[in-house]
Amino acid sequence: MSVAPAWQLDLRPGDADNSGTLFIVLGGRWCIDQKLPSAGTLLARLPTSARRLGFNATTLSDWDSGLLTFVAVIGKSCAEQGITLDVGGLPAGAQRLLAMAAAVPEQKLAARDGGAQGTFARVGAATLEFFRGAPQMLAFLGEVVLSLLRLVSGRARFRARDLWLEIEQVGPRALPIVSVISFLVGLILAYLGADQLKLVGAQIFIADLVAIGMVREVGALMTGIIIAGRTGAAFAAQLGTMQVNEEIDAYQVLGISAIDFLVLPRMLALMLMVPLLTLYSGFIGMLAGLLVSVTIFDIGVFEYYTETLRALEFKQFAVGLSKGTVYGAMIAFAGCLRGMQCGRSAEAVGHAATSAVVTAILLITIAASIMTIVYYQLGI
Repeated sequence: MSVAPAWQLDLRPGDADNSGTLFIVLGGRWCIDQKLPSAGTLLARLPTSARRLGFNATTLSDWDSGLLTFVAVIGKSCAEQGITLDVGGLPAGAQRLLAMAAAVPEQKLAARDGGAQGTFARVGAATLEFFRGAPQMLAFLGEVVLSLLRLVSGRARFRARDLWLEIEQVGPRALPIVSVISFLVGLILAYLGADQLKLVGAQIFIADLVAIGMVREVGALMTGIIIAGRTGAAFAAQLGTMQVNEEIDAYQVLGISAIDFLVLPRMLALMLMVPLLTLYSGFIGMLAGLLVSVTIFDIGVFEYYTETLRALEFKQFAVGLSKGTVYGAMIAFAGCLRGMQCGRSAEAVGHAATSAVVTAILLITIAASIMTIVYYQLGI
């Protein structure tokens, strides 16, 4: 038969070190399956002159979260009334659990004020965060460049099978989604071009529009955005989880460069596969344009094929491949950067994946604009 939980208030006399301390004596079983005393009842019995509380648990037999809840309520009330609470008399396990609970930082909810002040404050905070993160981004870029130089000199340390595994993940397994999106985009381009070209009776130039647009610009851009959402987020989540599990710290302790071993294979895989996916995307888009031209606008298959060959030049393929290579590098850079910057919690992994996608798409857009202007000025 279990002993009912006993509790009482007692002022320990004759102890000069604890003079004026009121001790809460705990005894018996303090478990949630017992009818535990109410903390409010005990607090109501405290004298108004009490300024320090302690615990005496020498006769305590068993305890669980019921004891912790009781002490937590006592502690909260003491904090409100300015009473010092000493938990040194509790069992060591209970003290550790209470310390862990107190160590968890209170999460601050984002301000929901939609006014002008809240908006300006958020913009300012985002700007400051960007400038604080810029040095880290540049430092990470420098480490990646050094890793590529070590690769060229044959001193980079990573497993070849990891590279082939990443190539499989970012290449062949991305074909279904790239096929669907590229086909639909090619379809849209064909209809959009036909709507304008039919005004002058030049529907045959649908082939030019779709071929050049998909091979030179749209194929690389759509492939980059697809891979950013599919693979960039995956890279950030993988590396972020390794940060949470302290695996990257283990690499550093063993003297293995995390950049060489983890980042370099992922970057090489994307730089190799995104240009190939860009070519594939352009081919699928041209098939969609062919389908629309033949079935809707009565253009012959041979005519469409001949016009496509006439429109496409080597420089169109060169531009598309160069953009695909740059986009792949930026996706890998953004995904690995956010993964390596990830905090050590499950929530931080989600933030890292989201930030990786946003950063990758932003970098792709900036690079596309710059490269388009440069190629135009060069006449390419």
